[in-house]
Amino acid sequence: MLLTIGFASTLSAEELTPELKAWGDRYTKDILPVIKSRCIECHDGAESEGSLDLAKFTSSESAASAGDMWDRVARRIRQNEMPPEGSPGLNDQQKGAFNHWLDSRPKQDLCNQLASDETQSWYRGHVMSRRLTRTEYRNSVRDLVGIELSDSELPPSDGAGGEGFDTVGDSLFTSPIHLEAYLMSANRVIEAALPDDVDVAKSSGLLPVLPKELDPESKLEAREAAKQTLSKFARRAWRRPVEDAEVERLMTLYDAAYGRNAHYLAALRQPMKAVLISPHFLFVVESEHAGGVQRITPHQLATRLSLLIWSSVPDERLMQLADNQSLYEEEVLRGEVRRMLADPRSRALGENFGLQWLGLKEFGNGPRPDGEVFPEYNDQLMYGMREEAIRTVAGVFQNDAPLTDLIDADYIYADPTLARHYGIDLPEEATWQQVKLDDRQRGGVLTMASVLTTTSYPRRTSPVLRGRWILEEVLGSRVPPPPPNVPALEEEHESGKATTLRERLEIHRKKAECASCHNRMDPLGFGLENFDGIGRWRDLDNGQPIDSAGALPSGDKFSGPAELKVILLKRSGDFQKHFVKKLLGFALGRQLNKFDNCIVDQCLKRLRENDLKSAVLIEEIALSYPFQHRYFKSKP
Repeated sequence: MLLTIGFASTLSAEELTPELKAWGDRYTKDILPVIKSRCIECHDGAESEGSLDLAKFTSSESAASAGDMWDRVARRIRQNEMPPEGSPGLNDQQKGAFNHWLDSRPKQDLCNQLASDETQSWYRGHVMSRRLTRTEYRNSVRDLVGIELSDSELPPSDGAGGEGFDTVGDSLFTSPIHLEAYLMSANRVIEAALPDDVDVAKSSGLLPVLPKELDPESKLEAREAAKQTLSKFARRAWRRPVEDAEVERLMTLYDAAYGRNAHYLAALRQPMKAVLISPHFLFVVESEHAGGVQRITPHQLATRLSLLIWSSVPDERLMQLADNQSLYEEEVLRGEVRRMLADPRSRALGENFGLQWLGLKEFGNGPRPDGEVFPEYNDQLMYGMREEAIRTVAGVFQNDAPLTDLIDADYIYADPTLARHYGIDLPEEATWQQVKLDDRQRGGVLTMASVLTTTSYPRRTSPVLRGRWILEEVLGSRVPPPPPNVPALEEEHESGKATTLRERLEIHRKKAECASCHNRMDPLGFGLENFDGIGRWRDLDNGQPIDSAGALPSGDKFSGPAELKVILLKRSGDFQKHFVKKLLGFALGRQLNKFDNCIVDQCLKRLRENDLKSAVLIEEIALSYPFQHRYFKSKP
């Protein structure tokens, strides 16, 4: 059995309940003999196949402590992906014994738990204070000042951590380059929003209070107006009530500038710039007065919610609900989620979460399709591809559509440029819109040009890359890297005997060391072969008819993207669970662990009860214990 399993959510022997110990005893009686007779030959020792050493699970305690590792093993067996072809298979009695044992695993009630001081050494569930990501910084400046920063004015792109997102604190480093960008941006946007022209400054919305006169004779009135303006601006930017002492410190900058004979607007610009370069704005800091697990404050909850849905600062309504603590109330919070999803700023769910989930965060910045093979590919088309991905993911949440629309939908989002690329008629003067489809060849994320381009090589398609993308990003199944010393496809078949890409891959899959993974990946990728390297429909490859048929280890067969999506919908449960985990990891800004399993289960339950409508998923995450609580290290 060739399996690659990530060891997460394991338990220590001390944590085993009597029920789990009894479950482990059944392992040694019913399952261990199967492991020894069918699996141990390949999975024995540190260098075992797929990095899974089953030889270590020889006792009831070791098996019961392995946690949800067994879920991943079982999924591969249930889908007939393991044992691989050519290996002794499991008979029905053995499969039945294994599945029955796994399904009888005692459940742990971890929904309302976080780490404790005793478990922090192995539990990574506490959230680090972190700076705003590049996207969050841009959106926050836009919503505060009304000015959109260009890419050149933003700090460098962020790395990813946790569940693969840039919202994880330990991946958000702050460099001198970041500080320089923050200084330059604050200077630029405040100077532009509050120029010397009073009428222009008034229109910015940054001056809720103005003195009647803007000359030195109204110094006291001007100072009071500045104080109120700064208090309101800092409250919104820092996402919490501002103390009088903090306002007074800002006012020292105003007084110093005003004392140098600067007029009111020029003096006000200095402390407003200070607000935007303050750690209170640049960093998401959840302070505490004691250690252990605590509920976050209502203003911190408002910030978490606005970063999740808008990737920006809370608006005034959220701040007011935090002020009176009504944001803690379930119905109020559910209502705010719905309101925020209906707001255009929820586009951020597509641009921030969606692009990262789909592996498109850097789309357009890396290698491009070869201009000789694909001369039609240009910046305008690239922008359209990226925009379609953003609108597809955001639209599911904004319209409260079923999550399965992300796999198979009867519509796409397009402008005239992208519509032409897809062979769809759309008036040249049309704007971005949802376009209904006549068939299911497109619709959903699998058939978007951005995904199809990313999972292709510069000069040709790649069923392997596309199949792997479906397994990992849609179904949540990990695929190990290829074995060492395996030649590239082009090098392996220079003789030219195999003419089509599919024929070359069929030869490649005959290698025993390649078959176990390629039998899972390649058929899925073949289902998308009618799309070329930049996502256009085609019927021929190298002058030969496209063969888009595939057969999976599970026995499912299909031909073409429409039938492929039907097969994937049969595995909708895998997709839903993977998607929920990704969104939860994005929301919490950390790696998930065993304490989060029941949150995932609760989200899935609520989704099923609501016809998979997506908005309820955001609600359940926002109401969950880990979203509203966090672990704080004890103070010395």
